[in-house]
Amino acid sequence: MFVDEVLIKVIAGKGGDGCTSFRREKCVPMGGPDGGNGGKGADIVFEVDKGLKTLVDLRYMKNIKGDKGVNGKGSNRTGEKADDVVIKVPEGTTIIDNDTGLIIADLVGENNRVVVARGGRGGRGNKAFATQSEPAPKMSEYGEPGEERVIKCELKVLADVGLVGMPSVGKSTLLSMISASKPKIAAYHFTTLNPNLGVVKLKDQRSFVIADLPGLIEGASEGLGLGHKFLRHAMRTKILAHVLDMGAFEGRNPIEDFEIIRNEISKYNDKLARKPFIVIANKMDLVAANNNLKLFKEKYPNVIVCPISALNNEGLEECMLQIADLLDNSEMEPLYDETSFESHVLYKFQNDKPYTITKDGDVWILKGSEIEKLFKMTKFTEEESVARFARKLRGMGVEDELEKMGAQRGDEVQILDYIFLFKD
Repeated sequence: MFVDEVLIKVIAGKGGDGCTSFRREKCVPMGGPDGGNGGKGADIVFEVDKGLKTLVDLRYMKNIKGDKGVNGKGSNRTGEKADDVVIKVPEGTTIIDNDTGLIIADLVGENNRVVVARGGRGGRGNKAFATQSEPAPKMSEYGEPGEERVIKCELKVLADVGLVGMPSVGKSTLLSMISASKPKIAAYHFTTLNPNLGVVKLKDQRSFVIADLPGLIEGASEGLGLGHKFLRHAMRTKILAHVLDMGAFEGRNPIEDFEIIRNEISKYNDKLARKPFIVIANKMDLVAANNNLKLFKEKYPNVIVCPISALNNEGLEECMLQIADLLDNSEMEPLYDETSFESHVLYKFQNDKPYTITKDGDVWILKGSEIEKLFKMTKFTEEESVARFARKLRGMGVEDELEKMGAQRGDEVQILDYIFLFKD
């Protein structure tokens, strides 16, 4: 089964919890704190495997979750880091953050890998909180939560040349004649339901990869037919080869077909429209082919045209040589602009406060990623941890902001699913 797009939720591992412990040893009074830190949680890593050709293995992975780091222990023992979760994907997979639409990574190249979600750091043990003024703290932290995000994986096959054209113009037949690929060939439309790749080797030792892409119809740029599959996979090709039924076997007009294809490509993506292209005039063995070819050249005198008959294996070698020459003189344009990657986006706070406060009935709702992370890492069973949490909120200005908004002592304040009383 060929799958080229999946949506997955990835949850990196939580950090291990810090330990609250004190050294107790015979003849060593006042041993002091010795609670170790927790280990880092597992990262979610995506890595290229050139042996894979589809995203079918990810189709059934709705959630990918990393393991928690090992908790810290006494005697200053730090917990072990959790093993990363490594997901293998085909070369040419683009990973996109579904919420922002920004590209996390475009995985091209053997063993190329990227961390999609980072595991949380381990919580600090009470040894890490020891200071000169507080040499024996009775508090530690829970591990930091791992990153959670919903990602979209899109596969765009890697090929030097993309065969494009209307259904049943002979693309699959052509691919089967010039390479060892065995695509499905039948006398009905949309025989090709997913890209087929073949390697073309020429007598002069040059070689290139060619892809037979699903048939294109008018409206493909808006998702009609199989156009969305065609257009996505055509993006990675270096050049396009328009295959036309020059013999007008089904009553087609080759000039109209060519104009429809070019129009759909232009509407879909400017970069795709700018790619160098060549026209393969197929079915030249039919009666009407020569006249149609003459009319086509008169209208498009500057377009490179290769007349062939894929069925009779005529003109294929000359055509492949022309394609190889065009490839040699063409540069691959970057698939994505740098601004499309989240690593190139500069995030700025629109508000000086890293939190928001709203009121729902009699309850004040406190939200903010920094506050929520602090809340999740606080051990509310330890008095000193609770006091530290309150100090942190006060330092962020939460208490002053609540008072400015009219909160009274004794009012309820909600963080996540928990409610506290606002008091001194």
